[in-house]
Amino acid sequence: MEKSAASKKTAANASRKSAAKKSAAKKTAAKETEAKKTAAKKTAAKETAAAKKTAGKTGAKAAAAKQVPPVKRQAPAKKPAVAPGKATAAVKGVAPAKTVAPKPPRGESRTALVRRARRIDRELAEVYPYAHPELDFENPFQLVVATVLSAQTTDLRVNQTTPALFAKYPTPEDLAAAVPEEVEEILRPTGFFRAKTKSVIGLSKALTEDFGGEVPGRLEDLVKLPGVGRKTAFVVLGNAFGRPGITVDTHFQRLVRRWRWTEETDPDKIEAAVGALFPKSDWTDLSHHVIWHGRRICHARKPACGACPIAPLCPAYGEGETDPEKAKKLLKYEKGGFPGQRLKPPQAYLDAGGKPAPPLGAG
Repeated sequence: MEKSAASKKTAANASRKSAAKKSAAKKTAAKETEAKKTAAKKTAAKETAAAKKTAGKTGAKAAAAKQVPPVKRQAPAKKPAVAPGKATAAVKGVAPAKTVAPKPPRGESRTALVRRARRIDRELAEVYPYAHPELDFENPFQLVVATVLSAQTTDLRVNQTTPALFAKYPTPEDLAAAVPEEVEEILRPTGFFRAKTKSVIGLSKALTEDFGGEVPGRLEDLVKLPGVGRKTAFVVLGNAFGRPGITVDTHFQRLVRRWRWTEETDPDKIEAAVGALFPKSDWTDLSHHVIWHGRRICHARKPACGACPIAPLCPAYGEGETDPEKAKKLLKYEKGGFPGQRLKPPQAYLDAGGKPAPPLGAG
């Protein structure tokens, strides 16, 4: 009986151990299954995220491709040929200004630039039909001297000073023999009077010794005179001899760049670039039109845009005062009802309402 009870007890223990082992095995299997599921979920999530990222990049590229059309290759624009003879005067002994093709604004062809430039000149010719050189002179000698004196001062100041100069020294021979200190005293109001005295006496001596007391009518001769450069030479040639030339002064330089006729800054290159836009016969009058407009309306600091007759043609419209009433107050000389720069202006200017400038010292 005792053996039988012990045997039963042993069997029961063995059964409990076996059940415990089976339960542990089930738990382990369940954990392993759960871990596999978790790992599978993480892997699937990573793959989904990667797929979405790739799809997003692909979609963005596709959208960009739809929004930006493919760039078509364009053939390089042909460089316009500019005849050197039209761009600047060809003379012996003097290197002509380099021929320069003007750079039009974006989207404006060279043909459109030429048309716009010539239309501006035509409009200005209607506004200033009386345009003329604003230096008083009666002969080529007076004009070349007055033009040399106009450097770094106004034409008005020169016109107020030269009557006394020419009254005392009416010819090149007279001025060549002048006492420098006496000439300096007369020219003092023009500024830089010592350098200017040296130039006008020097050019008078050159005229007397080399040209028989006459002002030469050729560019290569004029530029050899003391104080005479291309700008001065073209003023003399155009207004004393009727030979076309472009006068590139500060007003001319400012306006042609504002109008985008050229982007050049060197006077010789500006001369060549603008000259290429117009017939040679127009050059002298063109210079007057542009310079007059720069002095009267298109000022350096405060352009009177609201009173400008060529505003629709100007790429720089809006740089100055656009209100018509305020712009009118900025107008100068005859446009503003004030005296001009010449003491003895042409009759056409007086007929148009222009007023003579007052003499030196007048109130």
